[in-house]
Amino acid sequence: MKLKLDLHDIYNRGQDIDRALNAIIDEAVAKKAPLVEIIPGKGSGQLKKHVLRFLEQKEIKAKYHRLEKDSKNFGRVFVHFRW
Repeated sequence: MKLKLDLHDIYNRGQDIDRALNAIIDEAVAKKAPLVEIIPGKGSGQLKKHVLRFLEQKEIKAKYHRLEKDSKNFGRVFVHFRW
């Protein structure tokens, strides 16, 4: 099971982005999902940087196993969990 979060609709609302990221990480933990795909889109790269900074926070980082930036698609980030 893979969970997916597309941030295109809320790209310019910082608090909504953090809320959506928190919700998808919590959902992955609750459902023991092995993978979350986050789509910040390509754009200027600012949204992707925001997502990566969010995921690097100590309390969030403790919840997942590793991050993977899609080498074929700059606008995607994969968050892997180990259960």
